[in-house]
Amino acid sequence: MQIKLPVYLKFVVILLGIVLIVMIMREAKSVLVPLMISGFFAILASPFTSWMEKKGLPSLLAVAISLIALLAFIAGFVYFFYNQIMGFAGDLGALEYRVIELVESVNEFMAEHLEGAVPISMDNIRDTIFRQLYDNIDALTTGIIATAGTITMAFIIPIYIFLFLYFRKFLAEFMKRAFADHHREKVGNVMNKVKSVVQNYIKGMFVVICILAVLNSIALLSLGIRHALLFASFAALLNVIPFVGPFLGATFPILFALLTTDSLWYPFGVFLAFYVIQLAESNFFTPFIVGGRVSMNPLMTIIALFIGNFIWGLAGMILFIPGMAVLKVIFDEIEGMEPYGFLLGKVRDDSNDPPERQEPRLLSEIKKRMKF
Repeated sequence: MQIKLPVYLKFVVILLGIVLIVMIMREAKSVLVPLMISGFFAILASPFTSWMEKKGLPSLLAVAISLIALLAFIAGFVYFFYNQIMGFAGDLGALEYRVIELVESVNEFMAEHLEGAVPISMDNIRDTIFRQLYDNIDALTTGIIATAGTITMAFIIPIYIFLFLYFRKFLAEFMKRAFADHHREKVGNVMNKVKSVVQNYIKGMFVVICILAVLNSIALLSLGIRHALLFASFAALLNVIPFVGPFLGATFPILFALLTTDSLWYPFGVFLAFYVIQLAESNFFTPFIVGGRVSMNPLMTIIALFIGNFIWGLAGMILFIPGMAVLKVIFDEIEGMEPYGFLLGKVRDDSNDPPERQEPRLLSEIKKRMKF
């Protein structure tokens, strides 16, 4: 006998379920975040591992080589940023002196032209801005590296990646057996689509980040902005956070140019260069390289960013975007959940197009001519 609950009770049950899930995710952050990061990296490295296994290498050796290659790339990335941050830290004293000069000039102008105006306190600026910069740089260079949480993450994530890669076929078979026989084919299709979406997202975003880093570096170097590589790479990396990331990435070099140059044309040039590059990224690079299959509509993207920040902080803002794309794939395949998959998907101009074609017609024509 099936019991039908009133609508308001169903709403209460759903709301309580959401609250419970959010509480569990917040409390289990130290467990779930490394698992999710490791899972994404394992999916990314799995084609290379499978290729080596087809060439005759034992599974254990193929997984070990894939893991070493991935860790070597991450280590090189961390080493690059570490050197750039240390170089920037060496210029903080000169930057602070420049801010003092600007504050004194502003105070002199206010004293001459604005009677009764309260002068700006450099002590407050030093405490609120530069003290935070010094503390954060110390944390990035020494403090974070020495914390127990970072050491644990540094060891546990490679272990998770290794185990995910080594037992990937076993886990895939488990997922198929966890459902009824008549659902196994659909489960296999969902896993293949999830794998494709994650690989497409990570590889595509990596290519976009590299392109943006090069273009940003060219723009900043041509303007003579110091620490151009740091600002360019940092802005490109922040691009993984939609909407918020590009804005923050452009703000730092603009402020730095405003404080360290004698003309307003330099910060304006940085703003103009980053604006043009961001237009190219949002209208060409990301749709062409990442593809429409990963894209979500702006409303759900913003909601995912806020929810991710509330639950896991910065890690949530980064991980919830591909996570929502995975949820869309799952919702599209579950009977009765299709409307939720539609809600997460990108709004299309032509409703007759299948989801795979959700991209601008110009890009579709370019891909067709290039035989993509």
